[in-house]
This record gives sequence, C-alpha cells and structure tokens, in this order.
Amino acid sequence: MKTSPSVREDGRAFDELRPLKIEAGILERADGSSYLEFGGNKILVAVYGPREAQIRKLQRPDRAVIRCRYNMAPFSVEERKRPGPDRRSVEISKITAEALRPALILEKFPRSVIDVFIEVLEAEGGTRCAGITAASVALADAGIPMRDMVVACAAGKVGDQVVLDLSEEEDKEGQADVPVAILPRTREITLLQSDGNLTPEEFERALDLAVEGCLRIHEVQKEALRKRYGE
Repeated sequence: MKTSPSVREDGRAFDELRPLKIEAGILERADGSSYLEFGGNKILVAVYGPREAQIRKLQRPDRAVIRCRYNMAPFSVEERKRPGPDRRSVEISKITAEALRPALILEKFPRSVIDVFIEVLEAEGGTRCAGITAASVALADAGIPMRDMVVACAAGKVGDQVVLDLSEEEDKEGQADVPVAILPRTREITLLQSDGNLTPEEFERALDLAVEGCLRIHEVQKEALRKRYGE
C-alpha cells in the first residue's frame, strides 16, 4: 500500500481525522442515547440506568456496575456477519466498560447497574474507539454523574508513516494500530492498546497523535451536548 509523506489514499493528511458527526438524545425510550458517524462508521448507543441490579451477584454495596454490550449488525460489513456476539465483540464490550468506568461517579448509586448498548450499523475501521466516544455522549445524555467525558481515537503506522485515525483499508494493510481513550481535562489514559510493530519513537509519535485526535473529537462531543440542551 503506497502512502505519500503528506497525503493518504483517501486524500487525508497524516494528522487528519475522517468526517465526524455526533448527535445526542435521539432515542425516546432510552435514558440516554447518541448517534455517531465517523468516516464510514455509523454507530447507535442507548443507555439504561442507573437502576437496581436484579441479579444479586451483580450488586456492589458501594457502587454501581457498568455493563457494555458492543454488537456489530449482520449488515454492518461487506460480507454478512453471523448474528450474535463473537469473541471479538465480547472483548470490545469488556474493554469499553473499562475505558468508561474511570469517568463515572459510580459510588452515588450502590447496588445499581448501568447498561450501555453499542450497535454498529456500518463499520469502516476504528469501531471500538468510535463506540467509546459515542457511549460517553449517551452516558452524559442520561444524566449519569461524570468526572469528565471519555473520548477515543487511534493512530497507527501505514507505509512506514505514523498517521491518525486509520480507515478500514489502512487498518487491514497497515503495520500497526494504537487505540487510545482519555479523559480530556486531565489527559488521563483509560485505554491504551498497541497491535503491530513500532519503534519506541514511533509509538510515542502515535500516542501523541492519538491524544491530539481525542482532543479534537472532544470538541464535537461537547457541541452535540450543547445542541441537545441548548447551552
């Protein structure tokens, strides 16, 4: 895959995000919801809770429990996906809950559960980061007390160059992928993964680029909530 120093195959610069759109509060029956379009990704999130955990083993006497379900619709990819959870979706569900947990003030709701449903309607690379970003907006829309939002973005290595926000083709054919989630105010990292081969210097560049991407995406998160609540 050929990538020039300044322009990628989709025409973006190395530090350019794909087009991004976020809306908050689009589902009437959910306590909080959001819709995100990021490049070719289309993701819908619904949040329910906090509500009393009916299963006793889920109850925590000092805090609420957050449960996430990440699911890719059968029609979300070119070759029809088999319905239901697979190993990858179970892993991403767990990772998403862990990335979101540090932002939530769960101790206000003992013996409760907060459910987050992430439905990928169309997938085009970077769905875990897009899902975390959309879920954070839905949690804020639900009125869950939060220390900060959570925003996620990935950087990676394509054609021996470190680039921001890999497309699906770049993710498949590239040399490395570094998904990152942060709390924007403090830049505390809540998710950091690395897949592929990077030198220490390339990893630092990818991390810095991903954090910068997160901060730009966070502005779109805030605008979605301002638009929803007219602030």
